[in-house]
Amino acid sequence: MTRRLIGAVAAVAVATTLVAAAPAAAQAATGVDPVRAAEYWLADYGIEKAWQTTRGAGVKIAVIDTGIGRGPVEFVGAVAGGTDVSGAGASDGRTPLGAVDKDHGSWVASLAAGRGTGPGTGMIGVAPEAQLLSVSVAFGSFAKRSFSDQIADAIRWSVDNGADVINMSLTTNVPDWPESWDDAFLYAFDHDVVVVVAAGNRGSGTTRVGAPATIPGVLTVGGVDRSGKASVDASTQGITIGVSAPSEELIGVSSDSTLVSWDGTSGAAPIVAGVAALVRAAHPELDANNVINRIVKTARPASAATEVPDVLYGYGLVDAAAAVSANVPRVTANPMGNLEDWVRLYRRAPVVPVPQETTAPAEVPPLPDADDATRATSPLLPDRTTVVYGTLPLLLVTATAILVALGVTAAVRRIRLASRAPSR
Repeated sequence: MTRRLIGAVAAVAVATTLVAAAPAAAQAATGVDPVRAAEYWLADYGIEKAWQTTRGAGVKIAVIDTGIGRGPVEFVGAVAGGTDVSGAGASDGRTPLGAVDKDHGSWVASLAAGRGTGPGTGMIGVAPEAQLLSVSVAFGSFAKRSFSDQIADAIRWSVDNGADVINMSLTTNVPDWPESWDDAFLYAFDHDVVVVVAAGNRGSGTTRVGAPATIPGVLTVGGVDRSGKASVDASTQGITIGVSAPSEELIGVSSDSTLVSWDGTSGAAPIVAGVAALVRAAHPELDANNVINRIVKTARPASAATEVPDVLYGYGLVDAAAAVSANVPRVTANPMGNLEDWVRLYRRAPVVPVPQETTAPAEVPPLPDADDATRATSPLLPDRTTVVYGTLPLLLVTATAILVALGVTAAVRRIRLASRAPSR
């Protein structure tokens, strides 16, 4: 099974120059920080408006990724804890892992809850007052443990350490997932955690959503370009997509504090995870099912969608302001499905319960004693009855008949002899 992180890493080098080279004079002339100006999703997706209600204080977002860098000022005061589940990273999850993807976790974290570099300056996340948990995982030769075990342990650690939202910007590129993930994801759902995952990118070879985006109950995020149309390379499609968010021309902070521009649903997912944090902060009384329901039910219709939900856009484009403030009826079930039902249907055969007695058993009177058994005899041998009433009379009659026949025979013989004697 091929596993890879989602992200257009190859586009970073050129884009980095465009972002980092923005002259300070531009801010002086316009009064607008060029980095903040580049974060178009803050205004276009209702995030700045949502900040009038909440900025995510009191909510923890676990970022299961390649680790959040220690150096960037944007993360000062943002990371509340972490761990490594790969066997290759630091105990606090802050050492970036991987040759190509080592900055991936920092990019994701900065989109979710970056703090900026000052009032109105620097990279800021969707929920800039939420806390981050850094759970580092590794891939390929960098990993000392299997990928499936890492993810299962990462989810459990996140839940046990107070995560309200889990972000997973990774994919297996296949729809199936290891059975060990069943219990791990159920553990998160049972503990009222919102799990947000990326749909994947065509540019990385994924044509349809792959696990964990296929797991019932997770909020899968598709990607759109700046105009709100489904991204050709930086997204994919599938019936499990819940909402869509920007996945092109995104900003991210690398572990060495470098600002980059990047593409991919790896960035769309933490934008939605940040929105989930805003909703949880604004509505602490809501459970995870209702947090997800508010996000999908308040999504703006995508102009190119052919149905709702749509395989490219899900329920539409995420709207942070509406998710936080709209009047949305409560639900009792997760609109993205129920993993427990899926496991019961596809993993485990139903067990038929043993019927229980509902009435007392009827009393049956005992049967009469059986007759004494008789010794079996052969039908070819006579018994007492046949001897007395059959064999003996037959012998007497036969003997009598023989005697009579002998007497008659003797008489006849004498007569014949007498008739032949000479006359005197």
